[in-house]
Amino acid sequence: MLIVWSPSMAHGDAVIEHPNRDKAESKSTKAVVVALLLVGAAIVTIVTVGGWETLSGAEALQIGFIVVYVVLAFYIGRWRSGLLPVAAALAIVLLIFALIGGPQWFSRDKDGFADPLLDESILGFLTLLLVPLQVLLIAFAARGFSQRWSVEVGARAAAGAGRRLTHRKTS
Repeated sequence: MLIVWSPSMAHGDAVIEHPNRDKAESKSTKAVVVALLLVGAAIVTIVTVGGWETLSGAEALQIGFIVVYVVLAFYIGRWRSGLLPVAAALAIVLLIFALIGGPQWFSRDKDGFADPLLDESILGFLTLLLVPLQVLLIAFAARGFSQRWSVEVGARAAAGAGRRLTHRKTS
């Protein structure tokens, strides 16, 4: 980390800017990541509510994913790029659960199984729909992390604003 400091900064006349956040590419990446997190949380909510009677112990895990995805969407929407790798890691876990759980919903579409609130084929489709959404979330989270949203540039707010002070934060 490189920090350049001057005594005048102690008096509060420095302005911190984030130049990489102003780029259209960064703004669109952030919007896509937030949207994918919220859509993923919505689909997991539908599957959780629709299959509540037949989930057999996975309810707490699914509620946890819903809450964490909504919290991640909130903070990433506020440019917290350090959470992008967390979102990608959780997307990998949810992707694995969806790959395993999706076909299981279709297997329940026979006589002798308890009927969930929503039809098993709908729940299976929604669960498998999570797979491409999580792949996209992983890709866009990695893209957002590589855009270095956390880079900060300090500038003087007073008349001497021509002299820029650099403060680069890499994480």
